[in-house]
Amino acid sequence: MNRPDDLIDHSHRPSKLLLMLESRAIYDAAAMVPMFRLQKFLPQGDNHPVLVLPGFLASSRSTRPLRKYIADLGYKAHRWKLGYNLGYSFKLHYGMRERVGELVERYGEKISLVGWSLGGVYARELAREMPDIVRQVITLGSPFRGHPQSSNVHRIFDMISEVPYHQIPNDFLQHMSDPPPFPTTALYTRGDGVVAWQSTVELSDRTDVENIHVGGAHLGLGFNPRALVAIADRLAQPEGAWKPFQPRLWMKPWFDKWYAGWLVGGEENALAGGGGG
Repeated sequence: MNRPDDLIDHSHRPSKLLLMLESRAIYDAAAMVPMFRLQKFLPQGDNHPVLVLPGFLASSRSTRPLRKYIADLGYKAHRWKLGYNLGYSFKLHYGMRERVGELVERYGEKISLVGWSLGGVYARELAREMPDIVRQVITLGSPFRGHPQSSNVHRIFDMISEVPYHQIPNDFLQHMSDPPPFPTTALYTRGDGVVAWQSTVELSDRTDVENIHVGGAHLGLGFNPRALVAIADRLAQPEGAWKPFQPRLWMKPWFDKWYAGWLVGGEENALAGGGGG
């Protein structure tokens, strides 16, 4: 099978130190609590549907706080109803397509997709397959530009997934790193201890494709206050009038890339040809 040439390989796999530091996700979860009170100061929703897809080995329980947060902003937030995310399978693929189609038919308008980790890889593929009914895609630490070996859980994926990496349809893999044909936002952390952060960022020159650094742990991205601020701002973008994320002046230091290069595998994205990540 042909494979994409522009994938981050095993040499960028997060260190064991970063993997151990994933325990700091508990602080992200705790920091989410005040966000429910502060969200009245954030952009409010227009009541369009939003489907949230969980990460590898997780179920909709992991996205419940995020869905409540999105619903409280003024959106119709929904779970995926497909149990635990145990890797790729054809049944899962068609189940996600049916879920998206069901929600669009129910509400009669386009849907936004929010995907955490592997859920974001799925969200991008669904959006490419169903471009007429998807409004935008937001990913949280999703390794859409990474070979499985750039992840600290690649062996578990191949053991558990019904379809291991080398058997995943070539069409899926070839286009995995291509952004869908509408606004796409990649939220990422250079302190990611699960997947290589370089695999979670866009390299596109399109004006409706962006990366937003939110810091924190991979396992805490669905609770991370910086991610929650960015999600509120992105979902509130009017259809057809999308603008890149511009945090308020006092918030800008919050989104800085403050991790030391020696800790996170370098300052730059290895695929960017000298460009930043």
